[in-house]
Amino acid sequence: MKAHRKHCIAGCMLHFAADRDSGGGEEKMVRIKAPKDFWSGVMFIVFGGFVMLWALMHYQMGSAVRMGPAYFPTVLGGLLVFLGVLVLLEGLAMEGPPIPKFSYRPLLLISGACVAYGYLMKPLGLILATGVLVFVAAFGGHEFKWKEVTILYVVLIVFSILVFVKGLTLPFPICPSFMETCPIR
Repeated sequence: MKAHRKHCIAGCMLHFAADRDSGGGEEKMVRIKAPKDFWSGVMFIVFGGFVMLWALMHYQMGSAVRMGPAYFPTVLGGLLVFLGVLVLLEGLAMEGPPIPKFSYRPLLLISGACVAYGYLMKPLGLILATGVLVFVAAFGGHEFKWKEVTILYVVLIVFSILVFVKGLTLPFPICPSFMETCPIR
């Protein structure tokens, strides 16, 4: 029986002492049916609670009419806690997939692509830096298809140039700095 109890704890089971109708103090087990949802809910609750407490301890709250600097982070933190409770309860109520094995490849490639984009934007320009970002980050996924990634890259370049360079007139270099004249203006 003790070996079974240890296995239950290791297998993501929660134990709560509960009084039964008969008045006995027996253990009642609540099984985590969807560990991915359960631990996501716990993460949301912890992070939202931290943001709420930090904002309330370090900034003035204000009121709904005259909001202080703590008002918005506190409301967002509260919403995140509420969402976390909903996700946690869903993890207890509905069956879901187990937590997949952690892989470092996507974490490193996607993070590295974002850092590379920041460093390469000025010397290589928007077009080439976005290419590095899209293709390196796509290698971090579980499947990589050249055609799909290239289409994504072209759509992202067109969108970025139209919105950020033309629409918002942000001073992003479009072409690399080693090119004398840029054909895209």
